[in-house]
Amino acid sequence: MSAMTEEEQLDRLKSSFKKYGSTALSGVLIALIGFFGWQYWQKNNLAASQNQTARVQQFMDQANAAGNNPNAYGTLAASADKIVQADPDSVQAVQSQMVMAKAAYDKGDYAAAERELQKVQNAKLKDAGLIAIVNMNLADAQLAQKKFDDALKTLALVTEPTFKATVEEARGDVFVAKKDIENAKKAYQSAWNTLVEQKEERQILQIKLESVGVLVDDPELERPIIQPPVDES
Repeated sequence: MSAMTEEEQLDRLKSSFKKYGSTALSGVLIALIGFFGWQYWQKNNLAASQNQTARVQQFMDQANAAGNNPNAYGTLAASADKIVQADPDSVQAVQSQMVMAKAAYDKGDYAAAERELQKVQNAKLKDAGLIAIVNMNLADAQLAQKKFDDALKTLALVTEPTFKATVEEARGDVFVAKKDIENAKKAYQSAWNTLVEQKEERQILQIKLESVGVLVDDPELERPIIQPPVDES
């Protein structure tokens, strides 16, 4: 990795936000976590009763059908509350609150998304992975409200090795929002090293690294998505 001047760093960061939008970094993260969260739940919920599973599936179908209907949120909230009240420490309760948080996030009510996730943040589940996903979504909702320190504290709760790269990348996003470029570099580089070691996809992270002034040399990628500046001297 090679260093860039402060002016080049700022130009690259502006270019990244102009090209991908100011909410692209956190938006990509929550989309990936939202999808992964549901897939994870499906794979690890095989022992749950058919009735419980069917109830949550019905709730999720209801949420999908509601779309962007602002009047549907209250009905969804009532359905979610029933699932939580039946067993607040169940996987189904956690999943229902994640759906509610996403519904709130999609309509721009990040404070509501935070509240929904906090309801199950401390659920007594023997499933550290699912609670980790709750906390990562919670940190994203806090980031959207510019609660930078709260987001970093929430991410610090995620200690599962499986999520190391995701957490470090999210930490980098928070530091970028705080305009703390040096710590953003460290967090992104930590995420990069983990993804390289695990041989996982990292094109999006490459964009983020380059947006804070770090050019990466990855022989497994054809070329950087954002081209480095040409020296015209």
